[in-house]
Amino acid sequence: MNAVIEHLARDEGHNFSKTLVEEIELVKGLGIKGDAHAGETVKHRSRVKADPTQPNLRQVHLIHCELFEELAEQGFSLGPADLGENITTRGIDLLGLPRGTRLHLGQAAVVEVTGLRNPCHQVEAFMPGLLRAVLVRGPNKTLIRKTGIMGIVLEGGMVGCGDPIVIEEPEMPHLPLERV
Repeated sequence: MNAVIEHLARDEGHNFSKTLVEEIELVKGLGIKGDAHAGETVKHRSRVKADPTQPNLRQVHLIHCELFEELAEQGFSLGPADLGENITTRGIDLLGLPRGTRLHLGQAAVVEVTGLRNPCHQVEAFMPGLLRAVLVRGPNKTLIRKTGIMGIVLEGGMVGCGDPIVIEEPEMPHLPLERV
């Protein structure tokens, strides 16, 4: 199966869920035009409080739609943009990508993967029991964060629903994703 963009979303406010749209504009070095998390420095409220001069490694949030299907089997009813992602993908193992992977989106946009989204108490407030479902222990008791990945915009451009995603992995050795 080819990797594609299923859904797109943005939100000018710092709301947990975002608003679905048919297309978004990615802006080099900033993020998504019209989204509250766009900027060179951090925009996530807790990170701004800690140090507002930190570089923004969370300009774009991506989640694989297969997660919603997995969660539906556990009784959770979630849809695209509910967890605050900007881009919902299909056909790509986002959590298995190495740090530094470049995702070519549509005709021109390029997002570099910076790390994992760390699910927080807001996930539980949104839907009781959900945090336990997206933050699980794997083999060897390793913590698995399932709420997607974060990235920065290396090349801007318009991106639409149904656009292809081309994966460009970095040179070896590959670095695993960590929370950002």
